[in-house]
Amino acid sequence: MSIARWQRLSLHAALSTLLLTLPGLGRATTSAADPLDSARWADMRQAFLADAQVVFDTRVKVDAPNSSETPLNVPVAVDASALGEVKEVLVFADFNPIAKALRFLPGKARPQLGFRIKLQQSTPVRAAARTADGVWHVNGVWVNTSGGGCTVPSVASSSPDWQRRLNEVSGHLWREGKDGPRLRLRLIHPMDTGLVASIPPFFIEELSLRDADGALLMRIEPFEPVSENPVFTLSLANPAPAAVLVGGHDNNGNLIKARVTP
Repeated sequence: MSIARWQRLSLHAALSTLLLTLPGLGRATTSAADPLDSARWADMRQAFLADAQVVFDTRVKVDAPNSSETPLNVPVAVDASALGEVKEVLVFADFNPIAKALRFLPGKARPQLGFRIKLQQSTPVRAAARTADGVWHVNGVWVNTSGGGCTVPSVASSSPDWQRRLNEVSGHLWREGKDGPRLRLRLIHPMDTGLVASIPPFFIEELSLRDADGALLMRIEPFEPVSENPVFTLSLANPAPAAVLVGGHDNNGNLIKARVTP
């Protein structure tokens, strides 16, 4: 090997080592190989991310159990705050019959959200976060489950008073905490997938969360796989809002309206 070639290779190795050790770098890769080795990754990318630039990025945190015995209520928490400015986050499960689970657009809130979903079988659960430059940053985890969560009737469908309480909102706003202000919401809704015979799709389509001045904190778009009576947990930026105004609707046009205070 020539001295010049050896010098070039040595310089490349040194630069690679430096990039991997600098804070915030060495965490994303444009490799076409799916880290979760899912047979459906190519389909998911084409369906949801199309021709946009996609990188696998461990700065997008996806927390979910490795194994879940309750496929109707699988807890998922997504945190893309390490990316900086995030325009939207899409959550999907490769092997669900309805893969797209939830989309949220951070406003003044941090790009973090906790919720629960239904899984039909063991599957990767992924979050794709789009940054201001148009790049999708993707990460996820495998969740093993006994399955069947998407094809089981909701408990609400057999409850005598679910219509009376439909879209009822309960919530709590913590103005202080280790990670700053936090909001938790629970809504009464069956979130039917439409995959059960004689039960059509019936789910919340949109929630808009605003502060008392009307500024958008976050818009959440739950899809059919979100669990019945959904619970959402958000991290808010300081200073904490005096109140959070909740508005939205389901796919049948039923309105959601509430005000949450500390």
